[in-house]
Amino acid sequence: MNELARTIEALLFLSPEPVAAADLAEAAQCSPEELAEALAELGEALAPGERGLVLRQLAGGWILASSPEAEPAARRLFSRPRTPPLTPAQAETLSIVAYLQPVSRPEITRIRGVSADSAAGTLLERGLIEEGGRSQFGAILYRTTPLFLKLFGLTSIKQLPDPSLWDPSPEEEADLRDRLLRAGEARAGGPAAPPQPGGSGSEAAVPA
Repeated sequence: MNELARTIEALLFLSPEPVAAADLAEAAQCSPEELAEALAELGEALAPGERGLVLRQLAGGWILASSPEAEPAARRLFSRPRTPPLTPAQAETLSIVAYLQPVSRPEITRIRGVSADSAAGTLLERGLIEEGGRSQFGAILYRTTPLFLKLFGLTSIKQLPDPSLWDPSPEEEADLRDRLLRAGEARAGGPAAPPQPGGSGSEAAVPA
């Protein structure tokens, strides 16, 4: 296939929906005539019986689809139970561990403002966090696992987004400030000064 046909193939591979010819031509910066030739070449390369994919014109656009011969195998593959997505509580707990590790469950609970037992337990079962020693008070400390890095496409924890680049809405900032205030009071055993907007308080609040 020529370069344009390969580009069209890549665009269709990346799109989960049919792509109109005009959109393909605009993205590939080619004329309608050149696009038609590229689609014809791609269709010939993906003719039924040649590859595992076929080129189809559907819903006013073009799309790559699996060949009919692969349908039984695809049904067997995708009929397997899928791993459920993280709930908001689990995602919140995981982000706290990722940014503050090693961190204890009581500390996670103070930051979240609610018990972290269920969420932490699920994350342990799914292999996203693991025990990483004990604090000076004897509480179990948690850290993320290599599986966490793999699933989130990271090579190391250093690749986590910089908290200073996060820009919370006023509502989010107020909620996080309240949580940190409660956590500070629990840790110090008395009232704590509210974190200042834009300071270390808003940065530390990102995982919550």
